[in-house]
Amino acid sequence: MPLASAFVSHRMNRRRFLQSSAFAAGATVLGAPAFLRGQNLNNKLNVAVVGAGGRGGSNMGEVGKTENIVALCDVFETNIEKAAQKFSQAKKFTDFRKLFDDAKSFDAVVVSTTEHTHALVVMRALKHKKHVYCEKPLTHDVYECRQIRETLRGLKVATQMGTQIHAGDNYRRVVELIQSGAIGTVREAHVWVDRTWGRQSPEDAKTYGDRVSSQERPKEEEPVPAGLNWDLWIGPAPFRPFNSIYWPGSKWYRWWDFGNGTMSDLGSHWNDLPFWALKLDAPLTIEGAGPAPHPEIAPATMSATYTYGARGELPPVKLTWYQGQMKPPQYTEGKIPAWKSAALFVGDKGMLLSDYGKHVLLPEDKFKDFKRPDPSIPKSLGHHAEWVDACKTGKPTTCNFEYSGALTEANHLGNVAYRLGKKLEWDTVALKAKNCPEADALIRRPYRKGWTLV
Repeated sequence: MPLASAFVSHRMNRRRFLQSSAFAAGATVLGAPAFLRGQNLNNKLNVAVVGAGGRGGSNMGEVGKTENIVALCDVFETNIEKAAQKFSQAKKFTDFRKLFDDAKSFDAVVVSTTEHTHALVVMRALKHKKHVYCEKPLTHDVYECRQIRETLRGLKVATQMGTQIHAGDNYRRVVELIQSGAIGTVREAHVWVDRTWGRQSPEDAKTYGDRVSSQERPKEEEPVPAGLNWDLWIGPAPFRPFNSIYWPGSKWYRWWDFGNGTMSDLGSHWNDLPFWALKLDAPLTIEGAGPAPHPEIAPATMSATYTYGARGELPPVKLTWYQGQMKPPQYTEGKIPAWKSAALFVGDKGMLLSDYGKHVLLPEDKFKDFKRPDPSIPKSLGHHAEWVDACKTGKPTTCNFEYSGALTEANHLGNVAYRLGKKLEWDTVALKAKNCPEADALIRRPYRKGWTLV
């Protein structure tokens, strides 16, 4: 039977968020509502899955280990039929808007669609007061993020963005080291990933193992594969004919109409670490760099530099993101181990270098006798299990949509700055670049006729 809705409250105004370092760390503890004390926590959630292939299949499999999958929605019939082999009692839908006509039949929604439709599904779920797990990035643009965060205020639902590495032990130990002052005061951080996917020459695409090579929008129209509802896949984006340069798989993510390239994808994972450890919130300025921007295709290589103001007792800090063939000076000058993808924290007493599974304090000889702080951040139940538990108990999640929404906004702003070629002065309350009114068109993108956020 469905589990009653009573869960983590996201009520928090903008000022409280910017002042609350605990919430920025995703660690706020909120008591469960009183009537939960009598709940049978063995009751299973009834879950609707929107996007059942690829990452959606993985998310569905994790949640389906313990909960009831009661509805399947996908624009590609093959994905639905494959999922139905395992969850045969689930109702089937092609259009997520019709799914919510039957909202009383489920408690929670797992969203794993293409990036440009994430927010449209999430907002409908929240309007129906459903718990939501959404694959990263949370949204396609900054405005959608803010709408989700504002909608959450006053709701008692459990939310989680799919930054699964956040649940790992390594990130926890890094956060503890940074926040305990192991390398002193941090005023500089760098994040880089070696994935080089996006607009580049055909030769570079081959060299760097890109999934496809595309420099311009294809003129050719190809037959729509059997079972694919192409119009629904396009959704709120401007319509274009089908071409296999967009689908299947993550080939779409380089096209601005459907995704935001590597920044919003891997940035969700990698920028999460400094965001958590340094208690970041909204940047003051953002400046992009890289090859000349293309109006339709995200770059394979670029960087974005953010400045953040003081946060409580923490000083201002500069964070720089690099993707593809750009790297920080400490890397190019041989001052640190040449890890392919990593986060580097630069303190006044040393440095900390981390990737997903390991980290090291630098210089190593200085820290050879260093006594680490005792672990203080509890071990995760697992990223999906943490969300399921929050749905049932009211406990907090660590990548709730308030925390992950702020992270996603910042990532999107890196792309906006890069595309406009300007250093943006950001007014987070007004949701505007004070010195760049042309940014408005990228902060909030228009939808195709017939599509709305809610």
